[in-house]
Amino acid sequence: MIDALISSLSLIFSGPHFLYLLFGVAFGIVIGVLPALGGIAGFSILIPFIYGMDKISALAMLIGMTAVIPTADTLSSVLMGIPGGSSSQATVVDGFPLAKKGQAARALSASYIASLIGGLFGALVLTAIVIIAKPLILFFGSAELFMLGILGISMVGVLSGSSLAKGILACGAGVLLSTIGTAPATGELRSTIGSDYLYDGIKIAIMGLSAFAIPEICDLLRSNTAIAQKEAGIGKGWFRGVLDVVEHRWLVFRSSVIGVIIGILPGLGGSASNWISYGHAVQTSKDKSKFGKGDIRGVIGPEAANNANEGGGLIPTLLFGIPGSGSMAVFLGGLTLLGIQPGPNMVGKDLYLTYVCVWSLTIANVVATGAMFFISKPIARLASIPFGLMAPFMIMIIYFAAFQTTFTNSDLYTLIILGGFCTLLKYFNWPRPAFIVGFVISDTIERYFYQTLQFNGWSFLHKPGVIILGIIILVSIYFGNKKASDFQIKKKATKLKSIFGFNLQYIFIGLIYFYFLFVFIDSVSLTYLGGIWPLAISTCMFLYMSYIIFFQRRVLADLVDTDFKTKKESKDLLISFLWLVLPIILSALFGFLISMIVIFYAILKYKTKASFLKMNLITIGCLTLLLGLSYSMGLSLPRGLLQSLIKLPWPFG
Repeated sequence: MIDALISSLSLIFSGPHFLYLLFGVAFGIVIGVLPALGGIAGFSILIPFIYGMDKISALAMLIGMTAVIPTADTLSSVLMGIPGGSSSQATVVDGFPLAKKGQAARALSASYIASLIGGLFGALVLTAIVIIAKPLILFFGSAELFMLGILGISMVGVLSGSSLAKGILACGAGVLLSTIGTAPATGELRSTIGSDYLYDGIKIAIMGLSAFAIPEICDLLRSNTAIAQKEAGIGKGWFRGVLDVVEHRWLVFRSSVIGVIIGILPGLGGSASNWISYGHAVQTSKDKSKFGKGDIRGVIGPEAANNANEGGGLIPTLLFGIPGSGSMAVFLGGLTLLGIQPGPNMVGKDLYLTYVCVWSLTIANVVATGAMFFISKPIARLASIPFGLMAPFMIMIIYFAAFQTTFTNSDLYTLIILGGFCTLLKYFNWPRPAFIVGFVISDTIERYFYQTLQFNGWSFLHKPGVIILGIIILVSIYFGNKKASDFQIKKKATKLKSIFGFNLQYIFIGLIYFYFLFVFIDSVSLTYLGGIWPLAISTCMFLYMSYIIFFQRRVLADLVDTDFKTKKESKDLLISFLWLVLPIILSALFGFLISMIVIFYAILKYKTKASFLKMNLITIGCLTLLLGLSYSMGLSLPRGLLQSLIKLPWPFG
């Protein structure tokens, strides 16, 4: 164990691995500072580029990125009162009031040091767990791992917001989308609707970008305002923030423990640890009067938990293949691309890879903390750039990243179709984390399910470990149902009136309903092993949704829920989404580079009213970066109809 730990550290500092780690840290800082992105979008952007990369370099880059996002997203939370991500929401409550008092430097330094300690604590726990995990993991056979996956799905569905029904149905939809393609046990084609592109299923990189990047960009385009409405000053007090952490060291420790525990539990994630640790800070304080008005403890607690959560989230992801959060779900897909199989091998022959993750997590936290102290002011200016100026660049990067999945235009078509669906998920208040975790975890569960049936048949249900996990699953569902029921009782009776009348939500719900039916019909024609998993899930989802529609009008009213307040907002959303559809249409006709030139000028002209000189500088600068990136990494750009008809010179050809 010690030899593996030391050799893994030397591996990181050999060759280009450390440079990739630093790149991941730098990229994570930018992703963390910019609202509307976060870990899932960051992973989704990087994962298409890891094809063919060395495992050590790729892991160092991915872990470096995810380790620092909880540290970096504090900046916009404190300075502008805008959460950099879901894991920094609670930080806003006291961090922003401190900034308005001129104590932004104090809040930021306290958060950076607390994040550093929490991150190191998470890495330490991950190291300790690895040492004692081998006998525990070997105890888990395919049947127990299958049930553990079901537990992960049940917790994701139950703990995804206030609606139990939406959590279960969104998770079920994600699971069934994951079954598209070739059945792993028999090689039969499932739900491909005659498309060659779908033979290999929907790629995780496409799903991650569709579920989180597209809806958030669409929202910012719709608002047509600056990401930050104003830029707050940093002020002084850096050293005082460090002293605050020392003074409240036991709060840092307790919050770090909370973060690790919540990270280990599938389906909770950084947002839960952020709020739970904030609540703990309030509950354990004698004087609660300053909370919400600028209490430094309201910053220290959540930030320590955030970074500790990353180490905790890696435990079930690496050792059991069960993602602890949405970002870990996308990371799990990245491991698959690298040929790394989570599970017993991670404490066996691949132990060195686990320790690479530990060291990457440790080094990234140290580097990021030092970097944030030096670059807070310039990064703060970056977060204040109007989104209209950033939108074309983000669209370019996201579409370019999506195309690297299979190097076909079908990647872009799938991205925008799923992106439209996930945009509706967001605005109709369906839990997207449940949807994507269901998508990622489905493959692991199905594989163990086949193995279990082949080795044990249905007698696996009699195994003690399976029975214990089954009881835990039922308990988690019970309490989740009780929580959702309590929420439903508090709803106003007028909510029921909203279910009468025809609108887009009924079409949306109907599409999900008939998709369950479609998968059921498709699965019936397959062999037993090829169709049992999608058949079982589609049957449960179709019957559950039928019960809601025909017999549970109150639950149906909960399904019909939206953030739209006026028809104008709905119209603005449609127009914003069309801005995202336009570059794909243009790319199919004229190629990616020409489409990006048009999109840059169009968005900069109509969204920001930028001068012609500014439009030229931004467009030329961003497209030069794109061409440099594609050339240096040997990556291609999407071709259009024009390129197939006419031989054009580089870079248009």
